[in-house]
Amino acid sequence: MAALAPSLTGARRLVVKIGSALLVDENGLRADWLRALCDDVADWRRRGCDVVLVSSGSIALGRRVLDLPAGALPLEQAQAAAATGQIRLARAYEEALAPHGVKTAQVLLTLEDSADRRRYLNSRATMQTLLGLGVVPIVNENDTVATDEIRFGDNDRLAAQIAVTCGADQLLLLSDVDGLYTANPKTDPSARHLPVIERLTPEIEAMGGDPVSGLSRGGMKTKLMAARTAIAGGCAMAIAEGSVMRPLSAVAKGARTSWFLPEGDPQAARKRWIAAMKPKGALTVDQGAAAALRQGKSLLPAGIRAVEGDFGRGDPVAITGPSGETLGTGLTRYTAAEARRIAGHRSAEIEALLGYPGRAALIHRDDMAL
Repeated sequence: MAALAPSLTGARRLVVKIGSALLVDENGLRADWLRALCDDVADWRRRGCDVVLVSSGSIALGRRVLDLPAGALPLEQAQAAAATGQIRLARAYEEALAPHGVKTAQVLLTLEDSADRRRYLNSRATMQTLLGLGVVPIVNENDTVATDEIRFGDNDRLAAQIAVTCGADQLLLLSDVDGLYTANPKTDPSARHLPVIERLTPEIEAMGGDPVSGLSRGGMKTKLMAARTAIAGGCAMAIAEGSVMRPLSAVAKGARTSWFLPEGDPQAARKRWIAAMKPKGALTVDQGAAAALRQGKSLLPAGIRAVEGDFGRGDPVAITGPSGETLGTGLTRYTAAEARRIAGHRSAEIEALLGYPGRAALIHRDDMAL
């Protein structure tokens, strides 16, 4: 029996990637389309779904303002266009979501932010806090400082990385194509649309093509690269044609879409990743902290009795019980020196002990595998 596609209305945390060609045309920003998209976003928020928007379009908007020529731009002109367009892009989303009472935040990232564990944890904590406050983050690659050597290269891959970072269960790539085909449907009339992809095999990956739009950088190859990242992180991913008004509603009502099924769920995938890490130190906890961890709570400084090793923030450390038993592994939010200073103290004392405010938990429950 063929596997069933996920339901977009069932998403608990949804990341939506918007391509430049959908948001900007030869006349500038497609304001009516953006408002319709934000009507959808507000609907999903009312259903209790967290929504993150990964939006292209800053360079496309900025080049019009700066009257730059069509086609590929030199790096410095692309960065200038991004700086000019990004503020307009963020304002457009803010104005389209404000009538629904939805707050927005701008988040700009580079590839280095995911490659460096400390910056990755900072990004993750910021995203989790924004979503917990009911905010819709508007994410884009930081084109104003990124260079070819450090950039994601397209927002498909960025969206997949964001989906894994924030623990999303669904990722929707809105593009100018309605899914994956066995061949290019524009040149091969025998090409078949694939509604559900259960496994990302070498044969599937070989079906990637080139971009068809002059405004977008990504093609099917980048979407398949995004799919590999997303599904490995336990996130289902869909590719859908997004130019219609209210594209999320269209997908939910059965518009043609290609779904890539996840390998497990996001939280389980993250726990496996953490459990496979080699600890760089160890934290011994008291009986009360051990009991709290078994109940699914975070590890607070007050429960720490000993700190071993020399580790940095974001490094994996072993968590050991009062009798020496191994409880699990977690990613620490403090260095070894900081952990020794705050061990045994209440979270309210952290600022006085370190000289600066810190996070309440030494290891958050989402960053540990027991």
